[in-house]
Formats: sequence, structure tokens, C-alpha cells
Amino acid sequence: MRPAADSRELLQRYEGNPIITALDFPKMVNAVFNPGATVFQGRTLLLLRVEYRTGLSALAVAMSDDGLTGWEIDPERGLKPDTDLVEERWGIEDPRITRIGDEYYVVYVGYSAFGPLVSLAKTRDFIEWERCGVLQSPEDKDAALFPVTFEGRWALVHRPVTAVPGLGAHVWLSFSPDLHFWGDSRVLLPARRGGWWDANKVGLGPPPLLTDHGWLVCYHGVRVTASGSIYRLGLALLDRDDPSKVIARGNEWIFGPQADYEQSGDVPDVVFPCGWILREDGDTLHLYYGAADSVVCVATASLDQLLTHLGVHPFDAGPT
Repeated sequence: MRPAADSRELLQRYEGNPIITALDFPKMVNAVFNPGATVFQGRTLLLLRVEYRTGLSALAVAMSDDGLTGWEIDPERGLKPDTDLVEERWGIEDPRITRIGDEYYVVYVGYSAFGPLVSLAKTRDFIEWERCGVLQSPEDKDAALFPVTFEGRWALVHRPVTAVPGLGAHVWLSFSPDLHFWGDSRVLLPARRGGWWDANKVGLGPPPLLTDHGWLVCYHGVRVTASGSIYRLGLALLDRDDPSKVIARGNEWIFGPQADYEQSGDVPDVVFPCGWILREDGDTLHLYYGAADSVVCVATASLDQLLTHLGVHPFDAGPT
């Protein structure tokens, strides 16, 4: 077994992982995982995916002063599936949070009888919600909004799946003038096939993060092996003004399931982030992820080191 801790890794696991488990939840549930993340009223807020013992999921709020310890879970605060909507009849999952002005736009997966799809809701306080409807029809997952428009259009990263076996699943980019009607879609990050670590499918992790060098993207890549699928994480960088342009994409995975809580659970060998927070020093990055579809964990990275990994040197402004 490989060691779970290696000081050479770009992402360092918090020694107190997992930070939230099903045992921490006030009600009896099966699992708590795949949280969206943001800063709300000066505190770290996680929007947890909570899988109940029915097998259906909802979203609940957990808050902490330091983003690591002292989590306060409110099972009544968050977003529950609207079972009157066919697109949410089997639950809602895997939220990604984008703050736009004073509102928090949450893109999530609705689990319908016709397959998973991408939906949007917004809130100011994580208590009162306005559902904005379906953004992408089945089968589609792993989606998030950019916090700004590009030439007057909103941009959505998402991961549709073809019905044709063997073609893989790739990260796409789509645009909209109004957050309702989407088009001008194109492949952004394809699965690389063959023996690559991200050969079989890829999907967005947290929402893209704006840096001085462009939009930093963390994505999960899946390789199917003889013993099952392995979910690992990689990085890419998109152009600041045109996110359809990929400036850089790392060849190597930077984080994979190595700790026991990542290798053992409802779905073994999975690390699956849906949120990250850049701290006030402008360099410390907390990545919040689900481990083995069972628990919530956090890892810490240096933003400068992540950019350097992609061949971008943060302190070199380049030609002017």
C-alpha cells in the first residue's frame, strides 16, 4: 500500500481528515460527501451532499470558523429535492457554488428517472431558494458557472455523456445570454484515452478560479482498471478573456486516493472535489472533496505551486 502522506505532493491532506462523516450528522444518514464550498458571513460554508438511508440525496449546510474544525451542521438549512419535479424525483447531488454579487448560484445534479441532469438554484442566505430550472438535459453532470460574463454571455462548464459506448465522457463549455438558453457548445477538456490516468472520463471539480494568469481548473479523471475505476485529480488553465482557450493542461495527476478513507467506502478509490476556497493570504487554497463517496475531507495547496506545476511562473509577469 502506498503511503497516504508525502511531503512532495502539491496537495497535502489535513491530518484531521475526514472532517465530516455520517456520524456527525444530526439524523441517521448513509453518507455525507462531495461538498460545494464558499465563504459566507466571514465563515467557511460547505453545502454537503447528504445521502439518506433511502438512497436519495439532498443538500445541507455546515459552517466553520477556520474551515477545518468545529463544524456546525444544520440539516434544515440547504436545498431539498422537489419531488413534484420529475427532474428531482430521485434526489439532488454534487453542488458547485459560484458567488455573483450578493447571491450564491448553486449548480447541482438533479437525479431524474431519465438520467442525471444539470439544474440551477440561487440564494442569498442558504435558507430561501429560487430554482432557476434545468440548464442541461440528461445525461449531464459536473457543472459550474463562471462568476463573470464573456462578451455578454454566461459560461457553463459541464460534462455530458454520449449514449454511444466507448466514446468516453469529456468536459464541455457552453454559453448563454440569460442563464436559460444554452448553446455554442464545444469540448473543452477531452478524456485522453489509451493508458492515460484520465483515459475514460473527465469531469469538472470546483468552479473555475480566477488567477493573474487565467482560470485555474481542477478536474477529476477516471481510469478503468482490472480492479475498478480510479478517480484522480488534474489541473488545467483557461484564458482569462476566452475560457474556450486552454492555455495549459497538466500531463500528470496531482492527487489520488491513497488514504484509507479514500480507498474504502461506498465507492472505493475516489477523490471528488466540488469546492475550494482561496484564503486571505492569496496563496493558501483549501480543496474540499468527497472521499470514497462516503465522507468529507480537505486538502491544502499553494496556488503559486499549482500554477508553477502548469508551467506558469506566478512572479513572472511576462512581456509587456
